[in-house]
Amino acid sequence: MDIRTTNEQQLGMAFAAAWSRLEKRLDHSLGAIRGISLAEYRILRALGDSPNARASRVDLAEQVGLTPSGITRALRPMEKLGIVSTVRSKRDARLAIAALTTSGRELLNDASGVFDDTMKNALRRAPAAAGRVEELIELLDDLGR
Repeated sequence: MDIRTTNEQQLGMAFAAAWSRLEKRLDHSLGAIRGISLAEYRILRALGDSPNARASRVDLAEQVGLTPSGITRALRPMEKLGIVSTVRSKRDARLAIAALTTSGRELLNDASGVFDDTMKNALRRAPAAAGRVEELIELLDDLGR
């Protein structure tokens, strides 16, 4: 039986290992400095990038790779902290829209600086990648399709 590792397997494993290390760094930095997880930052970032900093839970789920019920569970503690709020749709009372609050926008702004600093530090350790960031973004977007 031939159990050689294929290039595709090596790519998948290298990607998973790199993501795991990067995710830990980002999660640690965001948690230690701003008190949020990477998962929470991703939701805040998706909201911040949405028109008027508002999005349906279904749209947020698609953007961050969770289910709508997963988004609902993730938003509850964020609502209690006052960084997001729920707005009922005027057209459809069943549709709940998540919105960034003023303090949520401030937190997103601060956390984005932490995120940037963490990524800059990671790129300093990887000079070959640092010089090709735009190309890497395109390649990863293509791979994720």
